[in-house]
Amino acid sequence: MPSVAKKLVIVQNNDAPAAEAVAASAEPAARPEGLRLLEALLFAAGQPLDEATLARRLPDGVNVKEALAALKAEYATRGVNLVRVGKKWMFRTADDLSWLLTKETVETRKLSRAAVETLAIIAYHQPVTRAEIEDIRGVIISKGTLDTLMEAGWIMPKGHKQTVGRPATWVTTDAFLLHFGLADVGDLPGVEELRAAGLIGPRPVTTLTEIAPLPEEPAEEEEAFSPEDVA
Repeated sequence: MPSVAKKLVIVQNNDAPAAEAVAASAEPAARPEGLRLLEALLFAAGQPLDEATLARRLPDGVNVKEALAALKAEYATRGVNLVRVGKKWMFRTADDLSWLLTKETVETRKLSRAAVETLAIIAYHQPVTRAEIEDIRGVIISKGTLDTLMEAGWIMPKGHKQTVGRPATWVTTDAFLLHFGLADVGDLPGVEELRAAGLIGPRPVTTLTEIAPLPEEPAEEEEAFSPEDVA
């Protein structure tokens, strides 16, 4: 029994240096103080910094160019890279990981009254020219109105009208039908349906006013002849 205990002690003593070596290797290597300060400055900056600004903030004796090169190499394989933008430096997400920070959102924009009216005219009168839209609305349509509807993907130019100047005609798209839940343009609600839904008002009541008759012109008086005028 004593000999067994002695062997155990020897084994423990032999393993101690190996354990200490593993623990020592797990500790991070000490980094130069200048590199740590440079790293902190770049992380805390809200905008890229040039070398002159960095040199003023770092202690004397720190070679900014060498420190930047070392820091760039250190971060080359990480999720954040040190990059130069013009003559300035900054940390930026690695290019191959940019998809992680990409967020797609759907922006809902309210159409102006002019756009709504223009879209309705195109939907109900297509194919229709710009001049015809203006004639129906009674006002000149701005180019931005058509651009907005085109960006939404709801209208597009299609063909030309066989008139003087051959103006382009506008029609609605499949995206328009999909957005409004229509299978075909023929499914658009009629005037009576729109009026029943309260989307348009009732027809104005036309009142006929009685027009007073014009006064009759006085009859021409017959010229009176005297006996003396008769030859």
